[in-house]
Amino acid sequence: MSNQSNQILKNTNAQILDEFNASIMFDKELYAQDIKGSIAHSQMLAEQGILTLEEQKAIETGLLQVKNEIESGEFKFSLAYEDIHMAVETRLTEIIGEPGKRLHTARSRNDQVATDFRLYVQDKSLSIKAQLKELVETFVSVASKHTTTLIPGMTHLQHAQPLNFGYHLLAYANMFKRDFERFESSYERNNYCPLGSAALAGTPHNINRVSTSQKLGFIAPTSHAMDTVSDRDFALEILFNISTAMMHISRISEELILWSSYEFQFVRMSDEYATTSSIMPQKKNPDVPELLRGKTGRVYGNLISLFTVMKGLPLAYNKDTQEDKEGVFDSVKTMEISISILNEVIKTMIVNVDKMQNACKIGHLSATDFADYLVTKQNMPFRTAYYLTKDVVTKANSLNKDISELNIDEIRSSNEELKDINEEILMFLDLRNSMNARTSLGGTATSQTVSQIEIFKEWLKN
Repeated sequence: MSNQSNQILKNTNAQILDEFNASIMFDKELYAQDIKGSIAHSQMLAEQGILTLEEQKAIETGLLQVKNEIESGEFKFSLAYEDIHMAVETRLTEIIGEPGKRLHTARSRNDQVATDFRLYVQDKSLSIKAQLKELVETFVSVASKHTTTLIPGMTHLQHAQPLNFGYHLLAYANMFKRDFERFESSYERNNYCPLGSAALAGTPHNINRVSTSQKLGFIAPTSHAMDTVSDRDFALEILFNISTAMMHISRISEELILWSSYEFQFVRMSDEYATTSSIMPQKKNPDVPELLRGKTGRVYGNLISLFTVMKGLPLAYNKDTQEDKEGVFDSVKTMEISISILNEVIKTMIVNVDKMQNACKIGHLSATDFADYLVTKQNMPFRTAYYLTKDVVTKANSLNKDISELNIDEIRSSNEELKDINEEILMFLDLRNSMNARTSLGGTATSQTVSQIEIFKEWLKN
C-alpha cells in the first residue's frame, strides 16, 4: 500500500474515531443546563475568593452570550468540540480570553455532566408532571358527563357487569395520577447537586457546595463524590416513570382502537386523529392510538438499554455512560408528544351513548345480581344460587333474550326451585339498578362515581 493510501486510511479512521468518541451532536441538548451550572459554579468560586469578581462577571457575561448564540442558531456545533462542555468553554474563552480558562477550576467533566444531566431530568420531571395533571383533568372532565351512561364492564374482554362510562374513564385518571406521583417522588429523591464532586474524590479547593446547590435549585449537595459521578439512577427512574406512563397510554389506546371499531362503535374519533385507507374510502383507521401503542415499545427499549449499560460498570466514571443520554432525550420527547396528543384525542372523541347502552344487553350483565338476590333475599348458599342463575341464563338464551329482559313467568319456569320467586327480582335485573347497586367504596354506582370525581377535583386544585 502506498504512503498516500496509508495516510488516507489513517485520516478516515481518525474521522470515524472522532465521530464514535464525540457526544456533541446529541448532548448539545444540555446547553442551557451546562451554562446554568457554569454560571452558578463561577459565582461560588468568586464567593470563595478563587475567582475575582471581575473574572466572574466576565465569565457570566460571556456564558450568556454563548447561550444567545446557540439559541439564535449562530453557534456552529462541531465534532472538534467533542462534547457540549468543551464547546461552551472553548467559545467562552474565545470571547473573554484568560478568565474563561479559569472556569473549570475545582470541577471535572465527570461532575459537570452529572449536574447537567440531572438538571435536565429534574426539569423534564416537572414539565411532564404538569402535562399528566392536565391529562387527569381531561379524563375527569369527560367522566363527569357520563356518570349515568351505561357501558359493559369486561373481564377477559368478555361482558361481565354493567358500569357507567365515567367510572371506566376514572380508572385511567387513577393510573395517570399515580404516574404524576411517581414523577413527583423521583424529583424529590433526586434533587441533590453533583457539582463539586470533581472527578471522583472531591477537590482540595476551598469550595462551597451548599452555595452551588442553592443557586441551582437543589435541596443540598450529594453526599459521596464517587457514587455521585457514576450514579445514573435518576436517569433510570425517569425512563421507568415514562415507560409506566406510556404503558397506561398504550392501554387506553387499545381500548380506543376497540371502541372505534365496527364491532363496538362506542366512540368516534375526530378526523384529526384517524385517517382513511389508501384504497378503501369507507374505512377510517385509528392511526394515532395505534402509534401511541407502538411508541410504548420504543421507550421500553430505552429503559432496558440503560439498564444494560449500567449493569457491569465498576466505580467510578466510565465512558460507557455517554450512552445514557440519547435514550432519555428520545423517551422524554416521545412522552411529551404522546401525552399532548392523547389529551386532545380524549377531549374531542364523540361518545355513542346508545351503542354503549345497547351493548349492555348482551352477555347477561346482571346475572350476578340474580345470584346476589338469592343469597341475600332467599338465604341461599352462594353455590346453589350460582347454579340456579345458570339455569335462568340458559332460559334467556333459549328465548334470544338478555336476562334483564325476562319477565317473571320466564324466570319461574327456568327451574322448579324458582317457581315462587318474588317479582321484585325484576328490579335487581334492571341494568341501571345493577350498576347503581354497587355502592361500596370504589364501586361503579353513579353516586360513588360522582364522589370520586369530587375527590379528583379537589386534588386538581392543589
